[in-house]
Order: sequence, then structure tokens, then C-alpha cells
Amino acid sequence: MVPTSHFSLRAMTLAVAAASAGLSLSASASMGNIGTTYGVMPVDVATAQSLSMFNEQVSATYYNPSYLTSDERGELTGGILHAEQELRSTRSDADGDIVSDSPSQHVLIGMKTNLASLTRFKHPIYLGFIAGVEKYGKEMLAFSSQTSETGQYLQYGKEPLFLNIGGATPLWRGISGGFSVRVTLEAAAQLDAVSTLGGETSRERLAVNAEPSLKSILGTTIKWGDTICPDSSCFLDGWETAFTYRTKSSASTAVDSNIIVTQTIPDPGLSLSVATIDSFQPETIAIGTQYKSDRWRVGGSIEQQNWSELEDEFAGDTIKDQEDVSAANRIGFDDILVPRIGAEYQLSRTFALRGGLAYEESPLKTTRNPELNYLDTDKIVAGLGISATYHRTRLLAYPVRLDIGYQYQQLQERDFTIVDFDGNEQQATADGDIHVISGSITLKF
Repeated sequence: MVPTSHFSLRAMTLAVAAASAGLSLSASASMGNIGTTYGVMPVDVATAQSLSMFNEQVSATYYNPSYLTSDERGELTGGILHAEQELRSTRSDADGDIVSDSPSQHVLIGMKTNLASLTRFKHPIYLGFIAGVEKYGKEMLAFSSQTSETGQYLQYGKEPLFLNIGGATPLWRGISGGFSVRVTLEAAAQLDAVSTLGGETSRERLAVNAEPSLKSILGTTIKWGDTICPDSSCFLDGWETAFTYRTKSSASTAVDSNIIVTQTIPDPGLSLSVATIDSFQPETIAIGTQYKSDRWRVGGSIEQQNWSELEDEFAGDTIKDQEDVSAANRIGFDDILVPRIGAEYQLSRTFALRGGLAYEESPLKTTRNPELNYLDTDKIVAGLGISATYHRTRLLAYPVRLDIGYQYQQLQERDFTIVDFDGNEQQATADGDIHVISGSITLKF
């Protein structure tokens, strides 16, 4: 007689395999997305997201939807992003120190247009969307959830489908408002099968569903010169302030399986259920300001990211399974503040140079997390980029803009206690280097 535990494991394997086939799951996913981990467009990458709340491009739908009103023209943008990662964990009992070095590779497309012509009021209403797909468009949903006895990084790896859509409109004298939604997927799979002792299945039935989950993003921008002194120049000209709020979001997968094993597990069979989350984005409140002249601008922002809510999400996760862990051993997260600063200079009518800096504290509070063994460190982020705007072309009536952005992230050293599945402990030091390159072409219309 084969032990029932063998079939429990086999049933779990069948269920997860079925979900993988239906949902294109892949390893090395992370608690993040390109919008917060790296930056959506080259401008966001190059400025370490310090000027993202004042980015006129379609990435405004994620960072500050109200800024879609800053340019009356329509826009079509295509781009790519490549992030090269070397995430390390140094241990005395390990042959090497590299935990993960798989790249993240996104293709991006976005569009913005003015819908005023659809109404009788002629009041500007801007609609924008942006989408990013992993593995240069071949992988819609990068997803992984697992325990580890050697260590795994919390925020890096392949990124899931990035999709934002929103709108904005001017409200009153230099004040604009915007609303957008971030779209994530809640996937569910149901597997029923009958298996022999030899592992041959029959009467299989598989159902896979993926429903969109919409999470709100609110933004408002104030151009102080237009608000305070609209009919004359004053000392507030060029100053802008923006406020944004993003609700928390995550991708999730639920797998239910029921396996009947002939001569061993009769009807109603062995039922297994797995529910897990990935690519968690914390509730975020941000304020930013910039001063903009004819040839240069400088600005910055500060974000509060409420990562402590992830503790409750993990409590209901059957893989991370923190509800049954003693209070002293549960994973913990802190809410953090992220400061960013950046600048841009117009070298000529065609070329502009920009750069930015940010410092991000790790939200991971606990350094000993049995079973999960998550690693995360503070990081210094620096970016640099250039854009070229061609105002006259042979074929197009409006300017064409090319952007390139580079970003370097240095993960600071941090000590952790790694606990294997037998309870043995080993000290480890985590650090890493991230290199990101992003490029885009933007057509105005």
C-alpha cells in the first residue's frame, strides 16, 4: 500500500501543474511591479521616480493621473525595459553567494488622448492607459509563491502584467484632478481527477478562471502661479505641487483539487486547497513638488508606503502560512518613507539631460523568518537619462521623442538568520546590484 501522504503530494503537484498550464505561471516572481521597483518609462527610471509625479508621458496614469492634463496633444508611446539583477546571500556553508540573477524584461505600450470632442461642452477630458508585459511580451503573468530553506528575495524577480488606465481633467485655475485604476488578476483553478496507484489519471476536469481586480489611484496637481495669480506674473510661477494616493493591490491565485485514488482514497476523494498572493503593492500616499523654468526643472517627492498591511495578507496565505506560526516567529513589516530628488536640464532645443537619487529603507522588519527566509535590504537608487525631441520630420506633423534611461540600485549589506526545514540556523549577509536600462519612442498627435 502506498502511503496516503504520497498521494497528497501528488494531488498538490497535479493542481499546481494544472494552474501553471492555464495561467502561465513562472518562477522568480516578486512582491513588486515595474512602477515601484524600477520606474515605468525611461524618465521615471532616469530620475529614480523623483519627477514621476510630473511626467507628461502616459506613465502619469500610475504615478499621478492628474498630470495627463499637462499636454493637450495626444500621445502614443512604445518602449522596452531590461533589469539585470545580481542578488547575493553570503553563507559559510554555501558553494556560491548568488541567490538570483534572472533578468526582468518588459515591453511597454501606452496612449493618451483628449476626449473633449465627444461632448458638447468642449471641456478637456484626457484618457490614458499603459501596459507592460514580461519577457518582452511573451509572459502575461509572472507568478511564484514558495517556501525556501536557503533564502529568497522579497521584491525582485520577474514582474507581473502591468496595466493602468485612467483619466484627468482641469478643475479650476491651475488645479487638475485625475483618477485611474491598476488592474491585477485574481486567478482560480479547479482540478478533479481519478488516479490509479501507478499515477495514471482519468476522468480529469480542469477549470481555470482569471478575474480582473481594480485598485484605485487618485491624483491632484496645483500649478501655483495659475492658481494664485492667473492674470499676471508672480513669484509662484513655475512652482507645482502634486498629491497622490494608491490603494494596496496584489495578484492572487487559488487552486482547489479533488483526487480519488482507486483502491486507496475512495469517493469523495482527497481535497486540497491552496490560496496565495504575489506582487503585493502597499497603500501609498505621496506628495511631490517641482520648480520649472524655461530650460531646467528640479523637484522631489516623499512617499509613505504602508507595508505593515502585508502581515494580514500573509496570514491568509496557505503557502506562506503565518496564521499558524507563533507570534514570535511571524514575519513582520514596517511602514516606510521614501525620499526622492531629481533634476532635468534642457541642453538645446533637441536634447535634455536628467538624473535622480532615492533612498529606500527595507520594509522587512524581521531578520529571522523560518520556512519563508525572505531577504530584503535598504537600497540607494541613482539614475541618469537623456531624451531627443525631433520637432520636424519628413512624414509626421508633430514632434517625435526618443528617451533612454539608466538606473543603478545598490542593495546595502544586511545580516539574516536562515533557518532550514529541519530547524538548523545559519548566518547570512544579503546584498546585491541592480542595473536597469529603458528606452522609448513617443509620437504626438
